[in-house]
Amino acid sequence: TGLVRRLASDRCLPSWLLAENALRRTNHWIPLVFFAFCGSLYVILGGRVVSLANMYTLAFLCVMALFAYGTMMLKYKRGRIRRDVEAAWPSCVLGLAGVVLALLGNLWMQPASLFYLAIYFGLVAGVMMLMFERVRLLKYLLFFVSRAPEGVRDALAPSTMAGIEVIKSQKIVFFAKNGNLEVLNKALAYIHLNELTEWIKVVHVFTDLEGPAVQSIAESLAIIDRCYPKMLLDLVLVEGEFCPELVMQVSDALQVPRNFMFITCPGPHFPHDLGLFGGVRVITH
Repeated sequence: TGLVRRLASDRCLPSWLLAENALRRTNHWIPLVFFAFCGSLYVILGGRVVSLANMYTLAFLCVMALFAYGTMMLKYKRGRIRRDVEAAWPSCVLGLAGVVLALLGNLWMQPASLFYLAIYFGLVAGVMMLMFERVRLLKYLLFFVSRAPEGVRDALAPSTMAGIEVIKSQKIVFFAKNGNLEVLNKALAYIHLNELTEWIKVVHVFTDLEGPAVQSIAESLAIIDRCYPKMLLDLVLVEGEFCPELVMQVSDALQVPRNFMFITCPGPHFPHDLGLFGGVRVITH
């Protein structure tokens, strides 16, 4: 439930999965959809428990392989992050190799399972791709609607445009430490490429309003603003020290969930645990 909830809150899966039961305040659609997936798999496999067990084995091994791969990517891309436990490169490589061997062994014993695994993987991946490309698809729909007869155009064009506006109205927050033009441009380019939004709030936490960082950020954003004419850039200045409590206050004040907040990769001497920030994402290094 937690994984699907996070993917839905990050707009990787449909938002209706986040609907809560009025009685128990739980996300009832998530376990229901999971039950439908499992039930359909049981029916497709004709109740063969061995085949069903092999499917779950393949899924589990794929997740374990992603864990090993993710660990190596963190070591490569986010090596500066302070961590209590650090896995050595040989451990990561051996772990990934062992999981891949186990995966290949299971496929060798039950090659037919790969077909069913590909079907379900394709279904989930297809839904996620539709979520990522839904603005583009709605623009295509709007293009054809604009060339349809007047009655069809009047009926569909306003709702299609409204749907696009609703999707792109989600505000994104980026915490800028200073006015480094390269870092700001890299962060905003990432958001522009990967997030369905046109509204970015750049937040700078300061202790000295007259310091050079504030003026530097304002000047850099003025330059970047000319590079992204379709995006709305706001500069928000917050007095204090950057910490999890302040991030929560900014989230409440701006009404932006913390999973739509971004920071640069912190260094090894960063005093706070990233887990305390409640889902704030690291996007640059």
